[in-house]
Amino acid sequence: MQLTIRVRPRLAAIAALLLVAFVATTARSAWAASPLTVAQAIAQQDGSSQSVTGYIVGEPVATSTVNRSGFTGDLAIALADSASQTSTSQMLYVQLTTQWRSAWGLKTNPSKLGTKVTVTGQLTAYFAHAGQKSPTAITGGTPDPDPTTTTPPPTSTTSSPTDTYYASALGKSGSALRSSLHAIIRNQTVLTYDQVWTALKDTDQDPNNSNNVIEIYSGRSIAKSDNGGGVDQWNREHVWAKSHGDFGTANGPGTDVHHLRPEDVTVNSDRGNLDFDNGGSAVNQCSDCWRDGDSFEPRDAVKGDVARMIFYMAIRYEGDDGWPNLEPNESVGNGTAPNIGKLSVLKAWSAGDPPDAFEKRRNQVIYDTWQHNRNPFVDHPEWVSSIWP
Repeated sequence: MQLTIRVRPRLAAIAALLLVAFVATTARSAWAASPLTVAQAIAQQDGSSQSVTGYIVGEPVATSTVNRSGFTGDLAIALADSASQTSTSQMLYVQLTTQWRSAWGLKTNPSKLGTKVTVTGQLTAYFAHAGQKSPTAITGGTPDPDPTTTTPPPTSTTSSPTDTYYASALGKSGSALRSSLHAIIRNQTVLTYDQVWTALKDTDQDPNNSNNVIEIYSGRSIAKSDNGGGVDQWNREHVWAKSHGDFGTANGPGTDVHHLRPEDVTVNSDRGNLDFDNGGSAVNQCSDCWRDGDSFEPRDAVKGDVARMIFYMAIRYEGDDGWPNLEPNESVGNGTAPNIGKLSVLKAWSAGDPPDAFEKRRNQVIYDTWQHNRNPFVDHPEWVSSIWP
């Protein structure tokens, strides 16, 4: 006797659908577990935590600048889908928080250039560029296995709209770079001290309230009209203290808005003519500001801004136009000498706090509307280490 088992058509169809669903789910799970490419990560800047695989192609130091040699720090790396990529638009800028710097920073580990890594972290803008921040894992570090792909020669990948302005300085370093930058930025419109009031209301405008300015040290947003010398008003802070070189408020370094900023009258007085360094006691009305007998430390968010203003002043005023030759040094308590410190600290501040949107806008407004010259260290922060190695 032959036993025949018949499968109903409906049950067969259901079984087939379940099989298809299982296969699709398995495929999706496998895909989700795979790291993203750099191109995918650039397109997916949604704040999610993802793993990304790519090649280390340099050290980002500004939105459109990636060092491929002469590395200045261990704060970030740039990833690309190819070890030979030179276009910054095809790169992902990866923040290196403290725990990863000694192992992955290019200043400490230049041999990591061109190696393949997988980074897990938050996909979000860094240096105003497609990025990945707060990494939780970094693995790999092996050389490119493709023998047809070679690491490009050491160069600095730069694509900047200011290249024409800096044309005579590009490609130079050290004293040659310094000399060229001085020749470029000394061509400026000189303001009066009264004009500085109006300029600061433009250059330091609160991006969230066009009626206000932002005080540099305190970070307070205050009405543009509330300026003067009274308690809780804002006045004109000389970041390079005007007694360091004794240039006062005369037209020139005393009115150069590249280093003049709005600040609370009391906080301005507390800073006085102190040099810059880390540490001290808390400053009233200035959260995260510190001072002692010979130095002042601003809040973290503007440490780089302060440093780059000091570096600008040193390059702009070289002693060849009737003004003192200004220069940062390793001292504090410089008094009336044309120096300000502490150089090593200022360099660290500049590296640790790269230019943000506010600082870049300020630089552009000064160039477009007021002085018609630029702060080169906002446009090219990597030049700091070239001039002050």
